[in-house]
Amino acid sequence: MNRQNPNRSLLRDGHALSVYGLKAADVLVVGTAGTLAHVLRFGGTDVLGPTRYLYAMLASVLLTLAVFSELGVYRTWRAGSRSAMYGRLFLGWVVVLGVLASISYLSKTGEDFSRLWFAYWAGIGLVGLVAVRLLGRTLLQALHQYGLGVRRVAIVGPADAVKSVRQRVSSLPWVGFQVVALCTPDSVPDVENSGALPHVPDLKTLSASVEAQRIDEIWLTWPMREEAHIRTATQLLSDSVVNIRWIPDIFSFRLINHGVTELAGMPMLDLSVTPISGINWLVKEVEDKVLASLILAMISPILLIVAIGVKLSSPGPVLFKQVRHGWDGRRIEVWKFRSMKTHDEASGQVTQAKRGDNRITRFGAFLRKTSLDELPQFFNVLQGRMSIVGPRPHAVAHNEQYKQLIPHYLQRHRMKPGITGWAQVNGLRGETDTLDKMRARVEYDLYYIEHWSVWFDLRIIAQTALKMFFDRSAY
Repeated sequence: MNRQNPNRSLLRDGHALSVYGLKAADVLVVGTAGTLAHVLRFGGTDVLGPTRYLYAMLASVLLTLAVFSELGVYRTWRAGSRSAMYGRLFLGWVVVLGVLASISYLSKTGEDFSRLWFAYWAGIGLVGLVAVRLLGRTLLQALHQYGLGVRRVAIVGPADAVKSVRQRVSSLPWVGFQVVALCTPDSVPDVENSGALPHVPDLKTLSASVEAQRIDEIWLTWPMREEAHIRTATQLLSDSVVNIRWIPDIFSFRLINHGVTELAGMPMLDLSVTPISGINWLVKEVEDKVLASLILAMISPILLIVAIGVKLSSPGPVLFKQVRHGWDGRRIEVWKFRSMKTHDEASGQVTQAKRGDNRITRFGAFLRKTSLDELPQFFNVLQGRMSIVGPRPHAVAHNEQYKQLIPHYLQRHRMKPGITGWAQVNGLRGETDTLDKMRARVEYDLYYIEHWSVWFDLRIIAQTALKMFFDRSAY
């Protein structure tokens, strides 16, 4: 049997050590931020201040570690992209702040703390948490350039899969993996793309060269249907003490929030699951309810003016109620300010508004142009039927039509429908008079579901506000 590399146990524990180090840094940052905030707010040399501030900082440290662990902040810091890392960090910090604010409100201790201190602490803490991760990745990348803490990897499988995995690893230099050998037993070696890497002709040769190449891990990339190859590879490599990992070819599917789950000791691959569950559901609910309440308080005079304008523009009710499909395909009632003259349509028929549509009133045209007709949907958000940001709800008849024509169309219902969405801020608003337009809208909706975060929601809300009076696609 091959002798184990004496550094391999250290390499194997490298990620765990880096996570512990990051947690320790987070503890230091959160505590230091609270102390600095106290100095900025109150001055003086008594940096800890009253005991209640010390207790608040201790509670915030414990809460930060718990929330960050639950949201996967520590999972993405090395292996994830920068956007995933900072997105989860921002989400986690918002949750921590929200929980602390809720506790102080419910316990009626809010008056015991300075709001300015809390604001200072929140801002300094966020800057510090971001800086620690930026510095950490920079340091890791520098260490890896000198060969410290690097796992040496051999990739085995079909040529296309081997090439794809190698490119992914190369794009993340801070993760600590170095591809040192390629093995494509059933394929012609891709000499052009292998560069200076040695190509191992077969698994027996690879197994024999583990010690000489100082290989720490072997990654198998055969697809699920090639079980015989995977079984043979694990048997041939059974006398080696390297880590053997299998990368399934699930990326050939359209995945929604994919990942790995363990249930009763069984590994399960999540191919298509909703991102809004557990703590994410709570975060999204709090975000929706808080923002909807604030927005309704600010726009209440506008709601009154628009309601009067609708009533004066043509006979009929102020609100127009539509049946739509909501989360998980359940039917919901969506409210809008009426922008058309009252009319009847055949049962099951839905005619989209068109440019120059004579059913639209003059005041209604203004409402649709500025999206003011959508404002009553903030009440739908408070009712729990909708979110502020999400895939726009389509007519029930359109769902029945397009689910037959567009793959993954019904995956849009993995989240609550939204008042605005990623598709709308990218110009896909108004009539979808061609199948290509609807396909594009669905693609944007699915991208949003796959990449959801609080930061993404805030970005879409900001873009929507800018586009309200400058969008020419609605009528």
